[in-house]
Amino acid sequence: MEYEFHFEVVFRNSGMLLEGAWLTIQLSFAATVLGLLVGILGALCKTSGIKPLDWIASAYVEIIRNTPFLVQIFFIFFGLPSLGIRMSPLQAALVALTANLGAYATEIIRAGIEAIHRGQIEAGLSLGLSRLQVFRYVVLFPALKTVYPALSSQFILLMLGTSVVSQISAEELTHIANFLHSRTFRNFEIYFVVLLMYLAMSTMFRALFHVTYLYAFGRKR
Repeated sequence: MEYEFHFEVVFRNSGMLLEGAWLTIQLSFAATVLGLLVGILGALCKTSGIKPLDWIASAYVEIIRNTPFLVQIFFIFFGLPSLGIRMSPLQAALVALTANLGAYATEIIRAGIEAIHRGQIEAGLSLGLSRLQVFRYVVLFPALKTVYPALSSQFILLMLGTSVVSQISAEELTHIANFLHSRTFRNFEIYFVVLLMYLAMSTMFRALFHVTYLYAFGRKR
């Protein structure tokens, strides 16, 4: 059976696809910023030496890393309303993406912090820096520099993971693709174009992270 390609269906609905892609980018950017902040806080708790904080951060990381992302989304969107906590699909998607990235970022940043030699911390304190200044300039900045490639890869995975939030009707790119597919039945054309759009966004994010790395850490490749 010969299949006739009709990409004009995609072109007629390109506005909807671009809106879905833009929402995907917005979700990814917001979750990246918030997830990084959660990761820094979690890593600080795990390396603080304060047992209760370490236990809380460790429990959070283990729960997130050992449960499916789809189940986490369903729990937030469908489960929490039973406790009176209701969110829109976009709010639930952002919370789930942030929590998921935060758990992985916690472990990545923790590894970077523990790679900092103790002597550097003592040197910072001996120069009169406060503990906050030591953490910011002597510990956190070099740690982020060390683990930046791992973090950037995790951010790319986060952007691709936004496709899962289509299951709760968050109107990102995959949700729009599923909607168009249900109306036009042009499976190949729609998902082929969406595949290329995700590839383009991944490439864009990777280039952005590379430029950010060069700007922030001043290292040329």
